[in-house]
Amino acid sequence: MSSLRRVFVARLAGIAVFDPLGDQVGRVRDVVVSFSATRRKPRVLGLVVEVPGRRRVFVPITRVTSIDAGQVITTGLVNMRRFEQRPTESLVLAELLDRAVTVSQPAEEPFEATVEDLAIEQDRPREWSVTKVFVRRGHVSGSLSLRRLTGRRGETLIVDVLDTTGLATRHQGQSAARLLEAYDDLKAADLAEVIHELAPGRRVEVASALDDEKLADVIEELPADDQIEILTHLETERAADVLEFMQPDDAADLLSELPEATQEHYLQHMEPDEAAPLRRLMAYDDNTAGGLMTPEAIILGPDATIAEALAWARREELSPALASLVCVCRPPLETPTGRYLGTVHIQRLLREPPHSPLGAILDKELEPLQPTDSLGTVTRMLANYNLTGAPVVDEDGHLLGVVTVDDVLDHILPEDWREERHEVTHD
Repeated sequence: MSSLRRVFVARLAGIAVFDPLGDQVGRVRDVVVSFSATRRKPRVLGLVVEVPGRRRVFVPITRVTSIDAGQVITTGLVNMRRFEQRPTESLVLAELLDRAVTVSQPAEEPFEATVEDLAIEQDRPREWSVTKVFVRRGHVSGSLSLRRLTGRRGETLIVDVLDTTGLATRHQGQSAARLLEAYDDLKAADLAEVIHELAPGRRVEVASALDDEKLADVIEELPADDQIEILTHLETERAADVLEFMQPDDAADLLSELPEATQEHYLQHMEPDEAAPLRRLMAYDDNTAGGLMTPEAIILGPDATIAEALAWARREELSPALASLVCVCRPPLETPTGRYLGTVHIQRLLREPPHSPLGAILDKELEPLQPTDSLGTVTRMLANYNLTGAPVVDEDGHLLGVVTVDDVLDHILPEDWREERHEVTHD
């Protein structure tokens, strides 16, 4: 299969990578290049490829046999250890796009420009270099969509990489918005991994460019140190808004890592009805049912129908574990509720007529947890009864929340499980 002689890197983002037998290895996430004083043109070292399991690995360009319009073919030999960027390497999509450069062409005055894309070309079999730069006159920071809205367009042209200066300057960086455009299709957990691997200052800059709801989702997937770093660099009002978007149990866990005065500072800036559940959760020890639970469960009255319960379970924002369990209580139906009556599991809901009331099919045999029950008690209960979630009630029988299996896993896995890294060497 023939390769294209010139390829613009932005067009490689997300395309499939195959082995010689036609089996998909993963998808291209970036191109790794190196600037060297001994070479006139930047050298392409390889590709960052996302493989199953959300792992990003390095595929040396020497193992790429073909780059076509919609696919990359490799030799099939891929090192599955996680990619880690070296100081001498640059990532085209993550770092070089949106960079300010100076263009100096023969018979023309030098001018400032913004990098829109880079073109790579094959010098000889399995050797590629950066040869051309697609630039826009003037330096305009921000995303492409923002430029279109504001009408801030300049002349675009393709220039030789040797006619540009500033491309290799390490201290200059692209706008956070431009980097986020390159990873626009990633889920929150995957984007959190990208952000975690950035330098501390860049991490805060990129995270701050997310909207409040997406930032809340990403923070929930980050290690505690990253969470604190990002939250404390936000303006107080925005930090409070982000905490309101987070799951209450995750927000409470994050606040509990901060000094008491700082906790109260953020809570005071939250809406009272959003801060109240966090205050209740923070009153319990982390390794108890009260500290593990979330108050945002599916809670309905006994007269609600199965059809209504299924409609609640279909809500996109609910995790699978929370969606699998409906708690039935007397009013009020917000935690702490009226008297807890029992639960109905999703499988039972699917077996009964949609018009039937929940009160007629309650599971009353499942003994609810107490907020002071230990992590061990919670774990044994979920394991003994093959549950994905269990209700937590106070001594007066009011529902306080639900503990799910993912809450338990977060606490029984090693503290650094989100930060697992593998040493990698680039061939």
